[in-house]
Amino acid sequence: MTHAIHDFTAKLRQPSVAPNLEAYVRWQKKRRAGEEGLEPPEIAPTSINLDLTTACNYRCDHCIDWDILNTKHRLIEKDLRASIALMAERGLKSVILIGGGEPTLYPGFSDFVGFLKDLELQVAVVTNGSRGDRLLEITPRLDERDWIRLSLDSGSNELFAAMHKPTSGKVTLDSICEWIPRMKEANPKPKVGFSFIIVWQGASREENALHENIHEIVPAAERAREYRFDYISFKPVLERQEDGAEVMDPTKTAAETAAVVKRVREEVDRAKELGTDVFQVYESTNLRMLEQDTWKDYTNQPKTCHMQALRQVLTPLGLYNCPAHRGVQKARLGEKDAYADGGRARTTGDALTGLLDNFDASHECREVTCLYNKVNWWIEEMIEDSREGAAVEVGAESYDYFL
Repeated sequence: MTHAIHDFTAKLRQPSVAPNLEAYVRWQKKRRAGEEGLEPPEIAPTSINLDLTTACNYRCDHCIDWDILNTKHRLIEKDLRASIALMAERGLKSVILIGGGEPTLYPGFSDFVGFLKDLELQVAVVTNGSRGDRLLEITPRLDERDWIRLSLDSGSNELFAAMHKPTSGKVTLDSICEWIPRMKEANPKPKVGFSFIIVWQGASREENALHENIHEIVPAAERAREYRFDYISFKPVLERQEDGAEVMDPTKTAAETAAVVKRVREEVDRAKELGTDVFQVYESTNLRMLEQDTWKDYTNQPKTCHMQALRQVLTPLGLYNCPAHRGVQKARLGEKDAYADGGRARTTGDALTGLLDNFDASHECREVTCLYNKVNWWIEEMIEDSREGAAVEVGAESYDYFL
């Protein structure tokens, strides 16, 4: 069963979101019917991943974005704010501040979060947790539909240091977790999560072996509950292919996959025993696919990735069609100011049209275990539906716009 946070079909059917999806589907139907000279609809993605910076104060062995960290690329805040404001006018509902770099290192981090909230956008932050002071600053601006997730991946200070290699010796797992009770006291509404990427023996990044952490699944859950996190989430490690795509293929990283899955299952089951009414233990969709050996089902992609019109990635390097292809040239939609005004947004719309036609997801993403697989096929079926007046079936409003 699909977890609610990954039920993208239901999210796109919400009354506040469905009109943009409907506009996209109508446009694609007309294009496939052979109508010429059609301009793309003036809609924005419903949700974006936003990399505020490429700067990072860690040197994690398992970082999927290693090649783009600490580069010279910078966002221009004036253009960034103009882009976000225009996207909000055209249907943007949520912004996930995430990597490419560590978002809290962005000089105007707190003010920028305030700007997003002034636009009534939902805001999420994926952070390494090293700047708890800045997380505490933004906490009062957030509400019950916003969230902060800390990427920690360990239960002990020793393994944390070995995996993440913070550039300051003052940053420890203890020092990070000590900020969480203060954040909850400042504002208990936003969810605060402990993210744990499961790494097993044989996993690697560019032929460099990674630190296994299966033995710290339970200690991490104990720590998360003790420090008042709302949840801990477990997901399997991803690797980056030569073409830049992020993939999950356990057959490449563990000779005895079944034994690894068994060990992971046992430890996660033990961690689940720590769940309470106020502390949850989650398994990611990717982890369930790994355990059930169904991950390859999600690599069967349609030719057209429709989600690239509805969820995009804005970074200091430019605008990209998917988090799995962040920084990859063939997935580039435009410059970092791609929505800064109407003219640039039209150029971006033209580029999107080109990618929809020329980026063959059935080939380019054939090894990507894609969380958007089912929703892409659902949209494809709507576009191919030849019935008169066939349209998006509007559902219930859940007020969750993260894609």
